[in-house]
Order: sequence, then structure tokens, then C-alpha cells
Amino acid sequence: MASSVIHSPSTSPSSSTPFYSHTKFSKVCNFTQNAKILSPSSLFGKTLTIITNDLYSKPMNKKKSSILVKCSVSSPALPAALLFDCDGVLVDTEKDGHRVSFNDTFTERGLGVSWDVDLYGELLKIGGGKERMTTYFNQTGWPEKAPSDDAERKEFVASLHKRKTELFMTLIEKKLLPLRPGVAKLIDQALAKGVKVAVCSTSNEKAVSAIVSCLLGPERAEKMQIFAGDVVPKKKPDPAIYTLASTTLGVDPASCIVIEDSAIGLAAAKAAGMKCVVTKSGYTAEENFENADAVFDCIGDPPQERFNLDFCGSLVAKQLAS
Repeated sequence: MASSVIHSPSTSPSSSTPFYSHTKFSKVCNFTQNAKILSPSSLFGKTLTIITNDLYSKPMNKKKSSILVKCSVSSPALPAALLFDCDGVLVDTEKDGHRVSFNDTFTERGLGVSWDVDLYGELLKIGGGKERMTTYFNQTGWPEKAPSDDAERKEFVASLHKRKTELFMTLIEKKLLPLRPGVAKLIDQALAKGVKVAVCSTSNEKAVSAIVSCLLGPERAEKMQIFAGDVVPKKKPDPAIYTLASTTLGVDPASCIVIEDSAIGLAAAKAAGMKCVVTKSGYTAEENFENADAVFDCIGDPPQERFNLDFCGSLVAKQLAS
């Protein structure tokens, strides 16, 4: 396994003094293939001595020579906050949760509307359930039972969404939809290190709270903040929800890590000036995530862990250094 440290001496070395001690870093010095690599936590507070022969592009006296470099190792970086999207990130809720609840609501109201799997996947490009229904009805025609007045239509959609949320919460309370792998692990790692944790979602606040309290448990829930639904006037891909979260939590956006599963969520996080890790979900696997800082199929639990809090810290360190 190879690794590297970064070192930049303030003066050029002399042949008589091959030992240099500096704390500013800018040039990469490679470890040898058989070097023993320690974790950042094991190095914290200690001094590392490295022998390298490639610190300078021009070898001293035209001969390869070893230089002893003493590097002080600082504390591993930690995010100030982890901000999770809800649907598709905490739980893969869309296909067998929200879609089913929308259809059950349409059936109860006798609207003659049903969203199949593919259609709902297209509708997910619109942030927010009420906005999703409004766009669909505007494009395909409003049901006969819907009012014609714009203000009354808004109330009509709100009532449909309220009933849909009730049906969805029943699914969550029965624990018919499980947490995605690694979610509880990553949240526990963050809370144990004093990292703030929040959920930022376009979904109804009651639905998000149900997922957090029922599936993550009350002990975790009481340590997490929820920003959801109509708490902001514009929904993802607008960055408002993430900007509100960083302001409320009192943290620098550059120190936040967002966990998202969709292109619109990624766009919102980036517009808010945050690093974003994508964990693909059932509906979003083929979306374009080229602007993401990392993309995985899930967070993952050991021994199939994809990433952890240390990885998130490395992204923060990169963000602050850039």
C-alpha cells in the first residue's frame, strides 16, 4: 500500500544538514511500497520521520540521497455537520412507499389516476409532492372532481397530500420499509464525535419525522434537527433548504457534508457551497452525478462499508484547503 505526506521546507537543503523540520506542507513525498502506513488517529499528537529520495526534482550533488523529514501530524478533520436527504438516502421510500401512498390516495378520492413505476420516476425530477401533483395535473388534465379555481385547486392538492402523508406514515410506523445499509452507523459515528446531524428534505415534515423517530429511534432523533416540507419557499434543486440548515446550525457551509441520492439534491448541495456524497437509490442510479464529490451505491455496514466519518472528514479538509 502506498501513501504520502506533504512537506515544503522554507529553505533549500545543504549537503551537510540533511535533516529538516517544518510544519507547512505543499510538496508530496511518496512512501516506499513496504512502508508501514498508520491511520490518522494513530498519528495524532505524534511526530513522523520519513526517509525519502524524491523530495527535490534535482538530486543534491547529482546523486540520489535520502533526506530525513520530520512532520508534525495535526488532528484528523471532521465535518461540522452531516446533512442527510431523507427519501432514497435514509430509506429507499419512493417506489414502494410514496408512490403507493399517492396511488392509494387517488383511489380513495375516486380520481381515476394511477402512477406506475416508470412515470413516478419521471415525476421525481420535480421536488415536493404537492408540486409533483400540480405539475402532473397541469400537463395531463385535472380530475373531474377537482375545482377549477386556482386557489381551490391549491387547497385540493394540499388535502390530497395530507392524506397521502397519513398513509405513508402508517407504512413507516409498521416498519415495512427498512433503513438503508450504513445509515445508522454513520449517524452514530457523527454524534459520538460531536458532529451535528440534520435531515434536509422536500418531503412533508411529519413524514420525515416519522422516519427519523421510528426507524432511527428516539435517542438518535432527539439529537438531530429536521428541515423539511414547506420550511423554505423554494425546493431542491434550489439550495434554500441547505442554506437554512447551515445558518440554523451555525456552521460554515464549506464544513458540511451532504448525503444525497438525486441530481436535484446534488445541485442544491453544490449551490449551497457544500461537499456532496451521492448514494444511489433505486430511481436515481442512472442520473448524472459528475459534479458529486463521491458516488457510492450505499453507505454500507462493515464488512461491506463503502465510506465512513473519516472519509467525510477528508472531503472537508480538501474543501477548506482549496
